[in-house]
Amino acid sequence: MTGRNSRSGSHPTARTAGLDPLGALRTPQDPSCDVFLTGTVFLDIIFTGLDSAPVRGTESWARGMGSSPGGVANMATALARLGLRTSLAAAFGDDHYGEYCWDALEQGEGIDLSLSRTVAGWHSPVTVSMAYEGERTMVSHGHEAPPPARPGGPVPGSVPDGLPPARAAVASLTPGRREPWVAEAARSGARVFADVGWDESGCWDLAALADLEHCEAFLPNAGEAMRYTRTECPRAAARALADRVPVAVVTLGAEGSYAVDGRTGETAEVPGIAVDALDPTGAGDVYVAGFVTGTLAGWPLADRLAFAGLTAALSVQEFGGSLSAPGWEEVAHWWHSQGERPARFAFLEGLLGPQHGSPAAPSAAARRRAVPTIGFRHSA
Repeated sequence: MTGRNSRSGSHPTARTAGLDPLGALRTPQDPSCDVFLTGTVFLDIIFTGLDSAPVRGTESWARGMGSSPGGVANMATALARLGLRTSLAAAFGDDHYGEYCWDALEQGEGIDLSLSRTVAGWHSPVTVSMAYEGERTMVSHGHEAPPPARPGGPVPGSVPDGLPPARAAVASLTPGRREPWVAEAARSGARVFADVGWDESGCWDLAALADLEHCEAFLPNAGEAMRYTRTECPRAAARALADRVPVAVVTLGAEGSYAVDGRTGETAEVPGIAVDALDPTGAGDVYVAGFVTGTLAGWPLADRLAFAGLTAALSVQEFGGSLSAPGWEEVAHWWHSQGERPARFAFLEGLLGPQHGSPAAPSAAARRRAVPTIGFRHSA
């Protein structure tokens, strides 16, 4: 196993995001890391412009293609682009794909990879995503990374000793599996936000999500929420989940989202934003990143839902998961381009107005996006 250390010192994330959503809250005693997360980084290859699903025995041609870091990189990039100082612990293959993903995240996005590692002889996991009819189908290949070496030999788990002090952590819950780092993060004072994937076992047992007890907020989609709570309505599912976690957020796709704060009894529902979707890959991760940002900034519940929905809507207009995530420049461009600015988003005025250093009519940023290939020998 070989290691690579990210550059110490300042966080490029805060420098390049253009706006620090936590700027008014920061003190010298705060941890240098806003959000910690861990998981698997994939090399994503995305095909768009398909008229329908591929048909057995035929060849389908896509009108668009992009490559970008995927998996947990979607969430990490979305957080970093919103100005949060993000630390990622992940394994990277020592192949060209792994090198590309590492450089794209560390150099391109300013994500702290000092807790990540490069594994000799291990190839990068790969996902091929095909977007059509407003959805996507994915095919993935990869092998679990060998555990990191510790004194006395390797031990299970992908998270190194000594988690960084952080304001928050984001976890993806797995039925029947505990991740010790989640409890450790909660004990250290980090606010834990969690989502969950599809339960392949079909049991949908809420009690099997053992780490939910350490979470401040749980953000499943409507299908997942209703299955776990045995309810037939997303709103009823959110209310049931609020008995198990302080804040339950159920995402409703294009219809928006609904949330319940179990501590106060507050509820909020915000409709979705209609956009021409190109690729929905990673939209759920972008939504969580937007909600985490609003929560750490101390915004009201409804504003957090609105902002999370906006960032997800902006992301689906671009290729890929991680590199489709919007930053404050894209948010500002959307806000200032609205002929009649929606009242639901009036809270953005205080963040994006000229008094905060944003131009009166910003243009969309020339941000790194997914490209058809990686590793051009010469720049264009």
